[in-house]
Parts: sequence; structure tokens; C-alpha cells
Amino acid sequence: MKTQLGLRQNWQQFSLLVLVNAFVGGMVGLERSILPQLALQEFGIASSLAVFSFIVVFGLVKAVSNYYAGHFANQVGRRKLLILGWVFAIPIPFILMWAPSWNWIIAANVLLGLNQGFAWSSTVTMKIDLVGDKNRGLAMGINEFAGYISVGLVAFLTGWIAQNYGIRPYPFYIGIAFVGMGLGLSIFFVHDTQGHVAAAMGENHVPRLKSIFWETTWADRNLGSITQAGLVNNLNDGMVWGLFPMLLLSKGFNLAEIGVITAIYPAVWGLGQLGTGKLSDLICQKDLLTYGLLLQALALVGLIWAVSFSQFAGLSVLLGIGTAMVYPTFLSAIATHTHPLDRAKSLGIFRLWRDSGYAVGALLTGVLSAYFSYSFSIASIAGLTVLSAVIVWKRMRC
Repeated sequence: MKTQLGLRQNWQQFSLLVLVNAFVGGMVGLERSILPQLALQEFGIASSLAVFSFIVVFGLVKAVSNYYAGHFANQVGRRKLLILGWVFAIPIPFILMWAPSWNWIIAANVLLGLNQGFAWSSTVTMKIDLVGDKNRGLAMGINEFAGYISVGLVAFLTGWIAQNYGIRPYPFYIGIAFVGMGLGLSIFFVHDTQGHVAAAMGENHVPRLKSIFWETTWADRNLGSITQAGLVNNLNDGMVWGLFPMLLLSKGFNLAEIGVITAIYPAVWGLGQLGTGKLSDLICQKDLLTYGLLLQALALVGLIWAVSFSQFAGLSVLLGIGTAMVYPTFLSAIATHTHPLDRAKSLGIFRLWRDSGYAVGALLTGVLSAYFSYSFSIASIAGLTVLSAVIVWKRMRC
């Protein structure tokens, strides 16, 4: 039977991968709203540099595992890498529940980085394999929606549980269910997509890249523009991940309120991608990237002056919309400008640089907030986001 490309033709496997990626995103949501408070409450760690260490480790490990997930995707197969990602996740909830020191939390984030790098990368690549050219942006929008709506919902839920039942161990019980369901579905129901890669080659008109790493990193004006924008996007997300809960704590908000505010951003980001993903199939991807980055910068600057719950919630919505505009567009644009045989590697290289942004953002924010102030670090990151938007606007072509 001939392998067919398309969202409708492969809806069963596609839907299954969406569900699996929701569980992958949920693993990040376990920590999103409560880890800075866990550092202070359980381990007496108040230093912003120490708190940001978990994001630095997570970002670096995820970045490197993204690269290897792309590098080995054609040789090993996407499904095997997906399963490997879930195997790395097995100890995470247990470590978070019972860690006797902050170093154990860091170790859990090493495993979380490996889980996200291998599992999320595999689901992205497999969905691109399945749908072909026509609805690639929509496919990425659905994929990222599932992952990040899960991040937001779990961030809210863990914040609520921590406020009502204590910061450990109850918020992390959800992670055990995620690992069990994600690993089980990947082993017993997910199929590999190598046949779809072969089918896509027959419809392709994009030439092979001569130096995949260098051209994806910078040399190609389109791929390079997308890659630097991805790094800066995750740089500001790394800041928001670590600094936002600390900023809200300094303003007197409780854990339940922090859980709601920090959940709004990834929830809007996730929901918005259902529309912006399809939009990236219809309009110039350069425009979505430029205006999305500028909207992020505007929201970040607003955090400096916000004081009330409603103001922080509104800025979280604005930040979520800006990120929704760029996130699925990054992936669909990389796929648009690469040959099917280069695509997994190019996506891996893009995700290497993009998720390095977590580490850069966390380090930069930790240093600037420790030696200057929260406001100065936020303004600096917002400035870098504007610069990234200018690079996309000047260098990229529709």
C-alpha cells in the first residue's frame, strides 16, 4: 500500500502523537510555577543565581539532546528516540518528591532536559513527516498547542496543590501518571515515520544543504534568521520561567495566585498556536516572527511597572500571544527551507540553538538581577528581543 502524506490521511497517528506530546509538556509544567518557592522553602536557597541553576542545566541538556535527536533520527528511527526520551523521565517525579538537597533537583532537571530533547523533538519530526507540505504550519501549531497548554494547565494545578496541600510531595504525583501513559503509548501504539520521509522526497523541490550545521546556524539568510530568533525567544522564556515567580513573590502574591498568573502565559501560548500555526501556512512567515518578537518585548517592558493581579495577568496574555505567533512558525519555516533528508538534522540544530537560549537567558537574568535589579534584567532581555526582531525583518525573505 502506498504511503500517503497529509493530516487527514494520517489523523490517527497524528492524534496519538499530539496526546503523547501533551504528556511531554506536562513534565515541564510540574516545575513551572513552584520550583523557586521550593528552593526557598525546602532548601533555604534565596539567591537568584542558585535558583536559576536548574534552568541553566535544563536548557543546556535539552539543547544538546535536541541536536542528537536530529542527528540520529534517520539512522535510529524517530520512535526509538521517543521511547528513550520517556525512559529518561521515569525517575523525575520521584526525585522531585523526595530530593534531600538542591543538587538532586539539578539532577532531575538533567533528566528532564534529556526527556524533552528526545521526546519532544521526535514528536515534532514525526508530525512533519506525516503531514507533508500543505498543512505543516497547522501541524506544528497543534503539536505546540498540546505541549504548551499542558505546561500551563499543570503549572496552575501544581501551584494550587502546593498552596492547599504543601509543596511536596503531592504536586509531583501527576508526573508519575504522565510518565506511565507517555511511555506506554510510545511503546505499544506509536509507529515510525521513515516511510513518510521517502514519500516526501518525491514531492520536494528544495535543494540539499551543503553544510547543514553552518547554514542552519547562520549562513543561510532564512535559516540563520529563524535560528537566532529561536535562541532569543527561549532566552526571554528562560527569564520568565525563573524570574516571574520570584518577581511575583516580591510583590506579595501567594502560591495559588502565582500559579494562575504563570499558567496564563503558556496557556495562551498553547491555545494561540492553533490559529497562528495555520496562519504560517498562509502568510509570510517573516511577518509573524517579526511582530511576534516585538509583542513579546512590549509585554516584558510592561512587567517593570505592573503591580496588580490584573496587570500581570494581562501582560501574561500579551506575552503568550507574541510567543504563539513565533513558536510554530519557527518549526514550519525550518521545514519549508530544507530537503526531507536534511530536515531532521536541521530541526535538531535549530532546537540546539533555540534551547540554548534557556541557559543563556537564565544565566544573564540571574547575573543582572543579582548585581542590579529585576527591572534592569527585564529591560535588558526586552532590548535583545527587539534586536532579534530587527534581524529577522532585515535579513529574512518571504
